[in-house]
Amino acid sequence: MPDWVLPRRRQIGARIREARLAANLTQAALAERVGREHRTVHRWEYAQRVPNLEDLLLIAAAVDVPLADLVR
Repeated sequence: MPDWVLPRRRQIGARIREARLAANLTQAALAERVGREHRTVHRWEYAQRVPNLEDLLLIAAAVDVPLADLVR
């Protein structure tokens, strides 16, 4: 894997976390809205797992931000 991938995953995870907090949601509440477990949300936020496109679309809708803001 190229060296830039992990830092980029961390950036996306941080943006997911920021958007979740701005929407005043807990990890559990976001997980419920997107149909995943709260552990999965934690793993996305800390770059332990990568959300797929469907997950990113659901997250963006749940926190009411454009998808581009999560992955820019």
